[in-house]
This record gives sequence, C-alpha cells and structure tokens, in this order.
Amino acid sequence: MGTAERRGSTAESVAERSSVRRHPEAPDRDIPAQESTGQSERGFRQRERQLWVEEPARRRRLPDPVRTSAVRAVLIASVTLIQAVVAFLCTMAGSWLAFPMVISSVVSTIVATWGVADVWVTRQVWNQRYGVVSEPSSTARTLRRERRARRRQERATLREQARITRRGGTGRLSHP
Repeated sequence: MGTAERRGSTAESVAERSSVRRHPEAPDRDIPAQESTGQSERGFRQRERQLWVEEPARRRRLPDPVRTSAVRAVLIASVTLIQAVVAFLCTMAGSWLAFPMVISSVVSTIVATWGVADVWVTRQVWNQRYGVVSEPSSTARTLRRERRARRRQERATLREQARITRRGGTGRLSHP
C-alpha cells in the first residue's frame, strides 16, 4: 500500500494540505497556523521546541587582535592551497599558466608562513601585555628563598673572613 492509498486520493491530500494555513514563523512545515481559537501567541511559543541550547564555553574566547590575525592566516593559507592545486593541475595539463602559478604559490607559501608567525607573535604580545598575571608558584617561591638564604650565608662567611684578615691575624683568635 503506497502513500497515496493511505491518505486517500492524491488530489484530495494535496488539496487538504494546501488548505491548511501555515504560521509565518513556524519552525516546521508540519505546524499549522494558529486558528482563532483564543490561544495567545505566547502559548504557541511555549509549545515550540527549543532549537538552540546555550552551553558554557570550555575555553575562553581569543582576544580580538589574536582572532583577527588567525582569521587572516587561515584566509591566506586557503588561498595558498588553492593556488597550489591550480599550479599542479596546470602543470599536469601542460598549460602556459603553470609557471606563473608555481611562482605565485611559492610567494604565497612565504606569505602564509608570515601569517602563522604573525598569529604566534600577536598572541605572545597580547599575553605579555594583558593576559598573564605574574604570580610565582609556591615551589618557585620556596626555591628562591632557599637560594637567597644560601647567598646570605656565603656573603656573611666572606665578610667574616675579610674582617679577620683586615685585623692582621692569620685566622687566629688571639694576637701575640
């Protein structure tokens, strides 16, 4: 049994479907328009399924300058790939355009490399200026304290020995 047999005749089902008015903002074609039964627009909206569920981002959004340079790098890289494919196809076809395309692909590769380096440098500069709060970790702080204490001890020992030699003694506590 086919679709037309289940619904009745094809002419009737088309006529029936076209007679049902659709809501102008209905997200689905199967939802008929709201008839004048007294239902409010709000009631209709509450019955709709939510199409988009907002979820918290796993990572923070890139800063604007970094994102701009990343978009620029992606565009340059995509143009470079297209040029490389065209150069390859022109070479395979034996076209006169192969040599200029190969040269432009080489130049584009250099520019794409610059674009990727630009993203990296922009990200590093942004992190240095705005991003990273310089707080040493507890282990770094402990190591620094130990180094300082060791240096203080060495300086104190050197001062003590310098004082003894200044007095004219040769390391003896009493003088003759």
